[in-house]
Amino acid sequence: MARLFGTDGVRGLANVDITAELALRLSVSAAHVLGREAREAGRKPKAVVGRDPRASGEFLSAAVVAGLASAGVDVHNVGVLPTPAVAFLTADMDAHFGVMLSASHNAMPDNGIKFFAAGGHKLPDSVEDEIAAQLDREWERPTGAQVGRVHENRAGQARYVAHLLEALPHRLDGLKVVIDGAHGAASAVSPEVFRLAGAEVVEIGAEPDGLNINDGYGSTHLDHLKAAVVAKGADLGIAHDGDADRCLAVDADGNEIDGDQIMGILAVALKSRGALASDTLVATVMSNLGLLQAMEREGITVRQTGVGDRYVLEDMRAGSYSLGGEQSGHVIMLEHGTTGDGVLTGLMLAARVAETGQSLAELATVMQRMPQVLINVKGVDKTRVDSDEELQRAVKEQEELLAGSGRVLLRKSGTEPVVRVMVEAADEAQAQQVADTLVGVVRDRLTL
Repeated sequence: MARLFGTDGVRGLANVDITAELALRLSVSAAHVLGREAREAGRKPKAVVGRDPRASGEFLSAAVVAGLASAGVDVHNVGVLPTPAVAFLTADMDAHFGVMLSASHNAMPDNGIKFFAAGGHKLPDSVEDEIAAQLDREWERPTGAQVGRVHENRAGQARYVAHLLEALPHRLDGLKVVIDGAHGAASAVSPEVFRLAGAEVVEIGAEPDGLNINDGYGSTHLDHLKAAVVAKGADLGIAHDGDADRCLAVDADGNEIDGDQIMGILAVALKSRGALASDTLVATVMSNLGLLQAMEREGITVRQTGVGDRYVLEDMRAGSYSLGGEQSGHVIMLEHGTTGDGVLTGLMLAARVAETGQSLAELATVMQRMPQVLINVKGVDKTRVDSDEELQRAVKEQEELLAGSGRVLLRKSGTEPVVRVMVEAADEAQAQQVADTLVGVVRDRLTL
């Protein structure tokens, strides 16, 4: 049987895969699992519930709130806010858990349900599995004063904004910034906090109507942001995704600054202030080789994890590291948050520009991105990637051909019969040639 929870909550097509009935059952089960400690202490559990602006979030959040309250949980419904804001408020309001309704960067028809434990932390797999296992169990329904109460709490945005401003190391006075909210959860809060920090703000993708989230705007669609930054003569642009847990940037000339470059800039900034724990950055195996080389020059150790911000976060918490993230723009700063926070990342990036007086393009030269080629090989037996001797021999031969100036990575997809072949080299032609060679071997050796 397929696991209900994916890498980031339960996600799928709203009203088909993610139904009101499922939302209700999931919230009841979560109330029993995540509220257990409070009940055992003789207290009524408390939960924070938020959502992004998707139309389906209106009925799904209503179902979640109803399920929680019926199971005896007091609910603080904070409305439309970024995912990291819900995580922050879960901790800030001393709630026993939090719930976020969002499908992040997915198209509008999708939606998802994500839970946070006390303190705003992501749930381990074992707890998610326990919630799934209890979906259809019989339970004793509270009555009278024991039912949960629902509070429409709209003070959450102000608390989150205050938190972000407190974390800011340098004001943004004199900077002109274009903010692309992806017509999503950060459409109001991100422009507000940048203005309060002193920046002149131009807003795009900031008119959510429930149907237009991620539609041509945001971190997966940068063309509008690039054009706006150049047209408005801005110093930089910041792009969020639908739930604002990620951030990509654009320099004054309209060039993309990806998550690896952002992490490199922030790692150097934190180290210069003595705030980079153990002088270590945590990234995934997909981060560009240029980042690894740059951090070595800067005296910064890079720890690499499997792909997924949850694995980055697990490693950060285990080693008490302060900075980590992914090439996609999920950046985690554990001193200020428990999950990737696109608004915080954008603020920190802009603060570094203001603090140094350097342009974003100049700061981004901390690393030189190596040409990277990624090819998905479909219809193959991914389970034999590591055991096929001829394939491994071919990988070793190509690595020797690169002579330390590049690297090869073969990854098995976690959800489909696909092997991802990634090659980095000193020039794109060489990267493409090595990738094509290995793709041929994968197809020859592993085709089903």
